[in-house]
Amino acid sequence: MKRIAIVVLTLAVGMVTAVAAVGLSPWWWAAAVLLVPLGLLGAADLLQRRHSVLRNYPVLGHARFFLERIRPELQQYFIERNFDGRPFDRDVRTIVYERAKGTDAEQPYGTERDVYQPGYEFLVPSMAPCPVPKAPPRVRIGGPDCGRPYDMALLNVSAMSFGSLSANAILALNGGAAAGGFAHDTGEGGLSEYHLKPGGDLVWEIGTGYFGCRTPEGDFDPAEFADKAAHEHVKCVSLKLSQGAKPGIGGVLPGAKVNAEIAKVRDVPEGQTVISPPYHRVFSTPRELVRFIARMRELSGGKPTGFKLCVGSRQQFLAVCKAMLAEGTAPDFIIVDGGEGGTGAAPLEFADHVGAPLTEGLLTVHYALVGAGLRDRVRIGASGKIATGTDLVKRLVQGADYGNAARAMMFAVGCIQAQRCHTNTCPTGVTTQDPRRARALDVRDKAPRVKRFQEATVASALQLMASMGVTDPADLRPHMLRRRIDPYTERSYEELYEWLEPGQLLAEPPSAWAADWHAADPDRFTV
Repeated sequence: MKRIAIVVLTLAVGMVTAVAAVGLSPWWWAAAVLLVPLGLLGAADLLQRRHSVLRNYPVLGHARFFLERIRPELQQYFIERNFDGRPFDRDVRTIVYERAKGTDAEQPYGTERDVYQPGYEFLVPSMAPCPVPKAPPRVRIGGPDCGRPYDMALLNVSAMSFGSLSANAILALNGGAAAGGFAHDTGEGGLSEYHLKPGGDLVWEIGTGYFGCRTPEGDFDPAEFADKAAHEHVKCVSLKLSQGAKPGIGGVLPGAKVNAEIAKVRDVPEGQTVISPPYHRVFSTPRELVRFIARMRELSGGKPTGFKLCVGSRQQFLAVCKAMLAEGTAPDFIIVDGGEGGTGAAPLEFADHVGAPLTEGLLTVHYALVGAGLRDRVRIGASGKIATGTDLVKRLVQGADYGNAARAMMFAVGCIQAQRCHTNTCPTGVTTQDPRRARALDVRDKAPRVKRFQEATVASALQLMASMGVTDPADLRPHMLRRRIDPYTERSYEELYEWLEPGQLLAEPPSAWAADWHAADPDRFTV
């Protein structure tokens, strides 16, 4: 009753003020303009039944919702330290911005990180450093079954679809890739004109929805796939099994977002909600997966073909290795997406708790292939929070041949980590289909930033490797990366993990791998 009385009194005072304001000074008008709306708002708060806070604290309760809305900005700009923000801390964001702009990325006065904190990792420098290579090395993608191999850069643009990203963002990313001579993964949203127009090298990714090569019923369309895969800018084709942000589930694109342009790119009806199922229709067993990869390679005219996954069951991946051996063929590359990855929206439980982080995923895939005697014909790409030269070198030590970056590339084109990717209200025009917001992203300015960021990051990685006494990424070894276990103990990756010898699984599997290897079945995905 007391709260109601206050609101009624405010309304009464407001009405009296409004009446008194007639023919009087501007101050009376100002009071009326302020008090009448407040009184009306308070009355509405008391009558509504949705928010308990507003019923108990009319008018004032709105301050709570306002502060909650701007909490991420307050956290990012005023509270978090340089090195403890998530998903990317300020130090990492700053180094990406500075490299993209071509400015200095130096740190004065030493590290701010606690180097005795458990989990801290460091690279091992050599007492005999090497000169930094003048030209960055490239990775030959293409096994014995590939007729048109491709030389991949050490760092490339990871999978981000048109639809998730704006047309201007795709144009800037591909323009940077074209200028810098590195690859751009299309994501599963189809092969759009924005991917093709700038002329950058493409890895065309096909997901469970088969967007861009699907029948009206949602099945894989081999004829359309072959036609588009023949495009000169498509250098590799990739089948997405799962992604780090949400492994094991599909996606939903609301009908309101399926405009004529997106409908054309994805081969779906305009205005209708599009569902990407969590599973593929083209295979149901490891053996069928390996056969379909071989079919994709054939349909593409012999271009490198592989798949992307967020690692879960080691036994299931070993089943795929057994299928490769049984079929006598293998993918040309495998992209390992870490559970910490993800540029778009995902259920919080999946983003936080499903899928192996990139370190464990890389080690699983790398040594499963080594142990099965397949590593020499399959290249491994690493995708998951690669933003600096250190990140890249660590992944090369852990078994990758090259790296892909998504969110770091978004930073390069202007992303500020507002984390509104799924709302269509991206403040920098990166992850939106709102033309007014997207126009803020100037392609002519941002494409060179993508090129500069990639170039500077690879140069940093080469400089780090040279300090470790290495000029070729293939010469990096597990003992060159160390992790602190506690304040008094640190171990190398060689000591922390069990490293297999080539073909060891075929001869005599070590005890830690034996059960999974014997249980792996090339004709079924066991749980």
